[in-house]
Amino acid sequence: MSLDQIRQPQDTSAAAVASFTASAHPIDLAHWLAPLPLEDIASHLTGQPEDRRAEVFENLPLEVQLGLARHLPRDDLAQIVTVMDADDRVDFFNELSPVEQDQLAATLPQEDREDIRQLSEYPEESAGAIMTSDFATLAAEMTAEDAIASLRQQAPGTETIYRSYVIDHHGRLTGSVRLHALILAEAGTEIRSLMEPTPISVSVDTDQEDVGKLIARYDLLAIPVLDEDGRLMGIVTHDDAADVMQAETTEDFQKLSTVRPFTQSLRDASLGMLYSKRIVWLALLVFGNLFSGAGIAYFEEMILAYVSLVFFLPLLIDSSGNAGAQSATLMVRALATGDVKLKDWRDLILRELAVAAALGATMAAVVFPLGIWRGGTEIALTVGVTMFAVVLIGSLVGMSLPFLLSRLKLDPATASGPLVTTIADATGVVIYFSVATAILTL
Repeated sequence: MSLDQIRQPQDTSAAAVASFTASAHPIDLAHWLAPLPLEDIASHLTGQPEDRRAEVFENLPLEVQLGLARHLPRDDLAQIVTVMDADDRVDFFNELSPVEQDQLAATLPQEDREDIRQLSEYPEESAGAIMTSDFATLAAEMTAEDAIASLRQQAPGTETIYRSYVIDHHGRLTGSVRLHALILAEAGTEIRSLMEPTPISVSVDTDQEDVGKLIARYDLLAIPVLDEDGRLMGIVTHDDAADVMQAETTEDFQKLSTVRPFTQSLRDASLGMLYSKRIVWLALLVFGNLFSGAGIAYFEEMILAYVSLVFFLPLLIDSSGNAGAQSATLMVRALATGDVKLKDWRDLILRELAVAAALGATMAAVVFPLGIWRGGTEIALTVGVTMFAVVLIGSLVGMSLPFLLSRLKLDPATASGPLVTTIADATGVVIYFSVATAILTL
């Protein structure tokens, strides 16, 4: 089944809808419910079994969840929130208004209120903010038989039992053990002999993107999150890490297009929100383009004397911007994935210099005959030298700007195509007419 073939009711009859809502996967059901009026969503949702109700609610868009928070009876909402995964529960709770938070908290069990309070204290985009407190723990002195019995009791309230975490009497992480190892071990084997000591872990303030990279690098189902004393506070599961990496990639793409990041669906985003996210950078880049205009005005006499130069201006400027945008995209992605580090700057710049020189020479050879056709040998020489220079400079700007931003502790994705193109355009205008002045006035 493809993504375009998500299950839908066979028709709009009550029997078909009832059959679909009872049997559909919670994700498909949430997808079908999302466009409906809130009253209809609430009616279908409350008709689901308790555990299934929470799973469907978790997969609804955030704006729909917030709308349901105002439509569902308070006790029904509290029941859903209680059953939700700890991390999803906190994300939802933090989006409520202070009044709504107080009203909901008053109906939740004390244990859930305390869990929400603790998870809400961690900084946004940190491991603590995306971790769940639903994990399985064991003691090193347990036997395999005792451990399996303990996991049987813990399983209903945990995200995963495929890997359990071994802690000491102070809650400090000492190791981890796979369910596979427990099942195959002799009943009396102690956990300390089965566990993997010093598992890969992160601290509560580790950046969420770094958490995702560690999970991907070591192919983990989950990664433990520790406080400054080494106590196990939670785990980040691979699916939550995948959501984080998808959000980070989306944000990078938005920044590459000089769009201020937003998390709402493009389909559901309002006109005003889309305008506000795009206008700031577009307005700033207008001022950047003024430098190109100023450069053209400065060489006005040269342009009037050699009108044929204007024919090649868009070609040369676009080539500079395109080369810079290519380099910037490659570098931003490499920095984001950890493929390159700041210490690699010198080697990469030298290699980019060689690649850009080859590209520039090739493109100069392509445009040289056009220059002869439009204006003779001198114009061809001007265009060829300029093409080589602007491709070289544009590529170096595109490669260097992400490194510079990283060095300044700024997001290298800000070194986007439009920004690099604007810089390359202004530089290209000056280079073009400076070369023309040098060659044509000899």
